Amino acid sequence: MSEKRETRQMPADAPGHLPAAGQAVYAISVAAELAGVGVQTLRLYEQHGLIHPVRSGGGTRRYSSDDLARLARIAALAGQGVNLAGIARILDLEDANAALRESNNALAAERSRGPHPA
Repeated sequence: MSEKRETRQMPADAPGHLPAAGQAVYAISVAAELAGVGVQTLRLYEQHGLIHPVRSGGGTRRYSSDDLARLARIAALAGQGVNLAGIARILDLEDANAALRESNNALAAERSRGPHPA
């Protein structure tokens, strides 16, 4: 006989249930499990400059949801056969591209507001 389980959704306006995307809350073992990689792999990625976890006052690595998303990107690139040096270069270019897009969007928004009175 199959058991029917009730699933409940958290209200969209429920504050404080999930950390902000950039808030570093996950310990290295939790981040490794969530990312599907080993703890030593996370340390290797850090050594190669692919990921930059925040350090607590005691020196413990803390990872954010943004870090986990970056780890997923690293895993996808590694799965395509890209080596760590290549992954580092790709991530640097993607980061630079994102920064340029933000800057371009800010300039476009400023321009659309019209000329400033002198």
